[in-house]
Amino acid sequence: MEPDGVMLHSLNTAAVPEPELMCIFGTGDLGRSLGQRLLQSGYRVVYGSRRPNTCGPLPLGAQVKHGTSNSAGKDVKSASLIFVCVHREHYEFLETMRNQLQGKVLVDLSNNPKKGMYPEANAIYLQRLVPRAAVVKGFNTLSAWALQNGLLAGKQVYLCGDNAEAKRAVAETATKLGLAVLDKGSLSAAGELEDFPLRLFSEWKIPLCVAVGLTAFFYFYLLIRDVIYAYVENGRNISYRIMMSLGNKVFPIVSLIMLALCYLPGVIAAFLQLYRGTKYSRFPNWLDRWMLCRKQMGLVALGFAFLHAVYTFVNPIRYNVRPRRGNEIEVEVKMTLMIWWKEL
Repeated sequence: MEPDGVMLHSLNTAAVPEPELMCIFGTGDLGRSLGQRLLQSGYRVVYGSRRPNTCGPLPLGAQVKHGTSNSAGKDVKSASLIFVCVHREHYEFLETMRNQLQGKVLVDLSNNPKKGMYPEANAIYLQRLVPRAAVVKGFNTLSAWALQNGLLAGKQVYLCGDNAEAKRAVAETATKLGLAVLDKGSLSAAGELEDFPLRLFSEWKIPLCVAVGLTAFFYFYLLIRDVIYAYVENGRNISYRIMMSLGNKVFPIVSLIMLALCYLPGVIAAFLQLYRGTKYSRFPNWLDRWMLCRKQMGLVALGFAFLHAVYTFVNPIRYNVRPRRGNEIEVEVKMTLMIWWKEL
């Protein structure tokens, strides 16, 4: 019995391995959200800040130190990864830490407010500032809101860098955070990654252009056929239908066409695969782009169907409350007076 007790005692007092240390430069929204996610995944987090006393509330369990202090330099030396969550104009402080950053992996999360602000990508500029460190561009396409709320399931993070081992280390950390990793190659692709967040509705351009074109075509066609032709041939002025009635005819037409365009590329792709005898050959560029925006086309079709439903409810109300003509009011007044006269 004694050996068993000794064994249990030794197991209970075994040293627990200390979690990996991650260093984050920057205490903004992105830095705080990333630190919270790292802490939830079992890492230790130390922040480096220019103003550690006024940086605001940080995730529970994280430490904050002055970015250029000696203690921060020691943490940098022992950190597995260093996340740079500051803007490009604040990179200069890293030059003073070249010795501590030697051989370390720096993950650049910066983005620019607009395209073409600088002649080179931020990650390439950072690599030039600290040439003995391995810079990896990544995590810049994630939002602070998604990191803070843990909505990372199925999200993809892009990485690029010149050091394969550094990219592997960053990819392992991203996988532990619940992210899917896509390697975009060398650091020369950093400019492309930094432009990703600036692509506003990149997959909505084609569906919106098609919807606007169809709406304009059918609206002017119905305007000529129902309003202008009726006025020229019969002298009927029904221009009051331009805003409501014509729109209520255009919306269902465009909705059905957009819905058809949503499903048509899948049918074409299926016939193309049957014709080729394989599903592993690449589609033509025009079909590939069409397939990528199918969801947006379906949502646009749903939006036009919703407008059609709204106009359908509004039209009867408009006719019921439309102002009556003067002669109608006069006849109604006369009828009321006659009823009163008979009662008297």
